[in-house]
Amino acid sequence: MIKVMTDSVTSLPPDLIDSLDVEVVSLYLRYDGKEYEETTMDVDDFYKDIANMAGNPPKSSQPSPAHLEQLFEECAIKGEEVLGVWISTGLSGAYEGILRAARSVKERHQDFKYAMIDSRSCGFDEAFPVIEGARAVKAGKSLHDAAQAVIDGIMSSRFIFSPESLTFLQKGGRIGNAAALIGSVLRICPVLTVTDGVPRPMATVRTHKKALKRMVEILQKDIAERGGLKDIAVHYIGDSTLARAWARDTIEPLLGRSVRVCPVSPVVGAHVGPAVGFCYQCNKPLEGKLSFDASSLVCFD
Repeated sequence: MIKVMTDSVTSLPPDLIDSLDVEVVSLYLRYDGKEYEETTMDVDDFYKDIANMAGNPPKSSQPSPAHLEQLFEECAIKGEEVLGVWISTGLSGAYEGILRAARSVKERHQDFKYAMIDSRSCGFDEAFPVIEGARAVKAGKSLHDAAQAVIDGIMSSRFIFSPESLTFLQKGGRIGNAAALIGSVLRICPVLTVTDGVPRPMATVRTHKKALKRMVEILQKDIAERGGLKDIAVHYIGDSTLARAWARDTIEPLLGRSVRVCPVSPVVGAHVGPAVGFCYQCNKPLEGKLSFDASSLVCFD
């Protein structure tokens, strides 16, 4: 038996968690003297005030080593292998703690087997590889084959988003002070993606309307060049109104299908600030997602 695990940053909704039998490990947020467990948060309620958090952004924290060891210990005792897909090491230190916990359990249970994978992303750009791995497990694939399905999912998915400003990313250390200053002074509206596990600029335009248009153009180009669209989810941070209207009026008519609209994990949202974007998966690997061999993302033991 193989147990599929991931973290709450995937933003996986309950229907997919249940149907795919995925164990979701929560990350945490601390803000205004309170600690929030991400898997139990009312995300939309939390996001009502996010525009006012720029001066003092929420702080994220990882699951405890004891909790992680307990999860892996339970799997080891049951004789289950673990396929774990986790938030990018470029965005969080959670993965290193996860590996330490898995290795600690391995020392006590020599027959315990796992494949831990750094997704090099977040949100549904992390979720799509999880879904691929879980489907492979349900199809009876081996741990190695299921891990390969995850890697294929990583290489064929992309996250594109446009924040209202660069303030949150700058304060969180995701971009430099100079980049944030330029964006502020010139009133540039950036289009960002996640490449090699960190946010990087994909385009710069002058208005948010143009940013939305540019994201759609990139989507269309990838669909045309990479074997068609497999799946897509529209993401938002803050008020959902724009994202829902964009999905309804632009994305769905373009694709001729309904589109899932869901909030990004608050652990991610706290570092990005108000934004809208989408994650999508094509049928072939996408150019520019990684600059190195994706097989190095997997840790087998």
